[in-house]
Amino acid sequence: MNKMAKKVIIYSMVGLLQFGLGVSVIEAAHRQSEPPRQEQGDDREHQDQERERRIQKENERHEREMRRRDHESEREWHERQERERERHDKALETIAGLILGIIASGNNN
Repeated sequence: MNKMAKKVIIYSMVGLLQFGLGVSVIEAAHRQSEPPRQEQGDDREHQDQERERRIQKENERHEREMRRRDHESEREWHERQERERERHDKALETIAGLILGIIASGNNN
């Protein structure tokens, strides 16, 4: 191969490597200059409070629904209790899933 072509190829590769290294150094410097995120602790607290509030609200609703009503027969009451237990379990799973999803998406950032 021509001596000049070899030099052009080698210098081009060296130039690309330097360019790539420079870009990564600039990106690292940019990330270090950003202030540290203090919001993550606040977000976690807020998420915990929100989860507790939702769970408490769901538990209160569940307790109300589990009480027997004046006009219900024993059989109707037990059927409604079973449906309510299933609905309550699904609601708690949904609340836990939402919180886990929020936490997981926060960790990806």
